[in-house]
Amino acid sequence: MEIKARKLYAHTPIADGDWHLLEQHLTSVATLTEEFTSKFGANHLGYIIGLLHDAGKASDLFQDYLISAHNAAIQGSKAPPRSVDHKLAGVKLASEIWQPIGFCLLGHHGGLPDLTSIKARLEQSANRDDVAQAIERFKTICPNLDKQSISVPKHVENPLTCEFLIRMLFSALVDADYLDTECHWDKQSFSIRQSSYDLQNLWNIFDREQTRMMKESPETPINSIRQEIYKACLDAAERPRGVYRLSVPTGGGKTRSGMAFALKHAIHNRMERIIVAIPYTSIIDQNAQVYRSIFGEANVLEHHSAVEFKDTEEYSEADLKMRLASENWDAPIIVTTTVQLFESLFARKPSRCRKLHNIANSVLILDEVQTLPTELLEAIIDVLKELVANYGVTVVLSTATQPAFSGNSPYLSGFTPEPLDIVPNPSHYFDALKRVEYEIVQEPWSWKKVSELIQQMDQVLCIVNSRKDAITLFD
Repeated sequence: MEIKARKLYAHTPIADGDWHLLEQHLTSVATLTEEFTSKFGANHLGYIIGLLHDAGKASDLFQDYLISAHNAAIQGSKAPPRSVDHKLAGVKLASEIWQPIGFCLLGHHGGLPDLTSIKARLEQSANRDDVAQAIERFKTICPNLDKQSISVPKHVENPLTCEFLIRMLFSALVDADYLDTECHWDKQSFSIRQSSYDLQNLWNIFDREQTRMMKESPETPINSIRQEIYKACLDAAERPRGVYRLSVPTGGGKTRSGMAFALKHAIHNRMERIIVAIPYTSIIDQNAQVYRSIFGEANVLEHHSAVEFKDTEEYSEADLKMRLASENWDAPIIVTTTVQLFESLFARKPSRCRKLHNIANSVLILDEVQTLPTELLEAIIDVLKELVANYGVTVVLSTATQPAFSGNSPYLSGFTPEPLDIVPNPSHYFDALKRVEYEIVQEPWSWKKVSELIQQMDQVLCIVNSRKDAITLFD
């Protein structure tokens, strides 16, 4: 096949702008993906998939499509030409290097495929001239792709670890591709997105605020207990990464003490961010507000289904920065729901998975962990163990409910060794902060008996199972 030289493009130009050169795009995405995947020892694979992801754009078929699309846009045509598949060349090259990365390449727009789809697409690419042409041209613009130096992380030894690595590679590739494309199409958003933060500075802010609050708080038994818990969290923070248990009763200052542990632990172990996953949006609103009052709006990303970003024309730069950060969780402190977290970890769509690589090298606090659905617990614990073992994550299992962490709790039994207590002897604090007495009555009560007991008290709260029961009792 004759391969004619021509200038190759990745994207059409913006208004009064330049075309996005293919070689520039491939190299930039490869460099970014390499940076993202270096956190979990897959930087070489990251660089390769970054180079390969748009290899198919080197064909005349795709280049002619880009030019036609650009001309249609200039002429105001409402029916631009149909897009051309540009993923097959990369998938075919991947099959000669390490086949699992083909999942990332085939799915970087539509979502992670299954193995059957990979095999079918490889068969489709076998006799296509445009695929062969793209591969030959790709080899001229990216001659440094060394098939012999492929380096797969040592921990990839079974289907689970391999599947999860693919998912994290996919996340890094999607984020890198989106970022470089954004840099071409929307330089303003790209520049706003670029920021740096220092967890040490955030700790200094937190420490000053905590010191002030403790000085102003009266000396009471409860405040004394809160200070003990806080000190225990600071002492435990200098331990290595792993799985920890934070069991603190309501009123013990768990929100602040847990963040103190996370910040100090992240700094000590050179980690990048803190992610707090909470089951209920009502608790999220409360906790996020506490964190924002300490660290400022710019350092706390609240991301869940109930968060609504303003319309584009109403954006301030700070609003836009938060919206952009929600796409890939590039923020120092993220407050989210457990649903958002675990749906993303098991998702296949690019927009959902884009943030996953930023979970690596983070402290992950699972608040009110006893609310995780037991029917999904095995899969959840498997993915948490993988994050801890191979992606530099520390998991904190946090609760204010003592029974969740006693005996043979299903929330702990999946971890080996058993999680370490951040606060030693938590039962002592549950006893010290005990606020109610429980009396379990075996025999059934009539509504008449309940109403008589209620009428003997000045104030009482009675909780029943249904509206019908409530109306009956009220009557």
